[in-house]
Amino acid sequence: MKLIFSLFLLCTVHMQAQTYSEAFERLPFGSIKPSGWIKTQIENDVNGFVGKLDQLVPDLLNDPIYSTDRLHKNSIAKELGNLKEGDAEGDEQYKWWNSETQSNWWDGYIRNVLLLDNQKDIEKVKRYIIAVLATQDEDGYLGIYDAELRYQFESENGELWSKATLYRGLLAYYEYSGDQQVVDALVRAVENVMENYPINASSPFSSGTGFNGGVSHGLTFTDVLDRLYQLTGEKKYQQYALFLYNDFSNTYQTEADVQLANILNPDYRLKAHGVHTFEHIRPLIVATFAAQSMDMDNALQVYLDRIRQVTTITGGAIGDEWIAERMADATHTGYEYCSLHELLDSYTVLMQKTGQAMVGDQIENLFYNAAQGSRNPAHSCIAYLKTDNSYEMLGTKNGEIEPDRKQTRYKYSPAHQDVAVCCSPNAGRITPYFLQSSWMKEGDNTLVATLLMPNVLETEIGASRLVIENKTEYPYGNQCFFAIHQEKASRFSVKIRIPEWVSRIETEETYTIDQRYLIINRMFEAKDSISLTFHTEVQVATDAGGAHYFKYGALVFALPIAATEIIGKTYAAGFSDYTYTPLDNTRYSYTETPRTFYKEGKIYTELVNEATQIKEQVELVPIGETILRQTTFH
Repeated sequence: MKLIFSLFLLCTVHMQAQTYSEAFERLPFGSIKPSGWIKTQIENDVNGFVGKLDQLVPDLLNDPIYSTDRLHKNSIAKELGNLKEGDAEGDEQYKWWNSETQSNWWDGYIRNVLLLDNQKDIEKVKRYIIAVLATQDEDGYLGIYDAELRYQFESENGELWSKATLYRGLLAYYEYSGDQQVVDALVRAVENVMENYPINASSPFSSGTGFNGGVSHGLTFTDVLDRLYQLTGEKKYQQYALFLYNDFSNTYQTEADVQLANILNPDYRLKAHGVHTFEHIRPLIVATFAAQSMDMDNALQVYLDRIRQVTTITGGAIGDEWIAERMADATHTGYEYCSLHELLDSYTVLMQKTGQAMVGDQIENLFYNAAQGSRNPAHSCIAYLKTDNSYEMLGTKNGEIEPDRKQTRYKYSPAHQDVAVCCSPNAGRITPYFLQSSWMKEGDNTLVATLLMPNVLETEIGASRLVIENKTEYPYGNQCFFAIHQEKASRFSVKIRIPEWVSRIETEETYTIDQRYLIINRMFEAKDSISLTFHTEVQVATDAGGAHYFKYGALVFALPIAATEIIGKTYAAGFSDYTYTPLDNTRYSYTETPRTFYKEGKIYTELVNEATQIKEQVELVPIGETILRQTTFH
């Protein structure tokens, strides 16, 4: 008999670590492969700007900054091909900048091509790995500075940041391949850092009182430490991560939102460069679990509450580019693609550590709405900056002028070289990071579908090899069919996160629900399946400013605005910059009790034309299908 369960009241879980044990275990990278529409998108990206970026900006991505052109005391700032008007940070950052550009690009490229099992591209990755390992010094140093400079800084530098970006890609390759030479090199490289910045007896983040954005980025070296701790179980990596966070908190930083004193100050409002603020959630989480103190738990909760206040309805947190003590607004605050990736990555760490279902809602909202809505649906390129209400894309934020800066970020580009080649590499990372967090493990016998999407999981339960394919169109459809294949029948549990918008669950399975996870525990045959449907209705919600917006399932819908496309700089055939001017400036407002329904991927409703004051029938589409759009309606 078919079971239908009503979920009229879904509990809200407090986002505070209640225990110090980690809820879930990450599976090795490569255990989860894409399928369906998400695989098609990855293939298009590899054949597009993600796979071709090294050909579009070759000088940046082929700079031998980790090998024959390591930085030394007479190094000069790199010429990156970008406009520098209004940049107050100085030239020092431009010396290390190419390490970020190329290592973040390689991290994304490695992950994408490994997920697709494309042997030609994998051979390219192998050649890169061999070349990187060949740059390692005998003492283990793997980085961008010569012997005279390394670990000897009193000002802005990229020592830890260049390592974090490089090592994350190496970790992905190791987890996929099991290549012992790679992990041995990584362990030696991290040991070299720990020896030269000894724990509790040095200050890696002391860099004077000038701009130190690269130094602040370096706090994400905890990403590497956290993963090594998970892979090896050695607590020294976890404790070193706590040391780094404490040192960061006790030194001068220009990007200081995450410093403990600022978190504990009730009058403090987020103000830093957005991408720093959001990537620093991860070091705070790792430090919290290492410290095992309620004080750190409370600090983490305060910081996460502040993050929510600067996050728009689509999951895009302010990053245009400084938060500047503002609150999120659909029209007047934009989000940077770098910030989207870093916030998503931080939330996946929070999901792994705490297991809280509401974190999965935030991850899906960010990826399926803000991130998809910052891609160009017609061309292989992304927006550096984007707003939920996007009335034009002509370089500036909906026509607003920044008098002290030549703003060009509100456009679509495969590279954005006129600003910085940072968002395009991170746009290549976000989908693999999203995908790799869609399944996790709890204990020895439970697999957890933390995020919903079409994918294929290959793992082991006990000594048995297991494959689970989620055959779904999610989030464009809310049915999931999990096809299960294993060597022989066995008993295990599958936990499936119930999204916050679900009103009914339809399935023939016998299940329980705990903390918004649907739990199925039974004997699964060698060939078996789980089928379920999440039911929902069109939801009309309001943002912090009282504006209305429309949702169906995981998707936010918007009213598309017709536009004229203008082609800008062309990098290569098929790869250009694009700006957009609207064909019509009509705005719409909300009308009470509109006739609203969902049909075949669209929301049909009524809105008031502000020019005529006449109610009109309109069609709303998922925000990821738009370029110019109105998303909120007062």
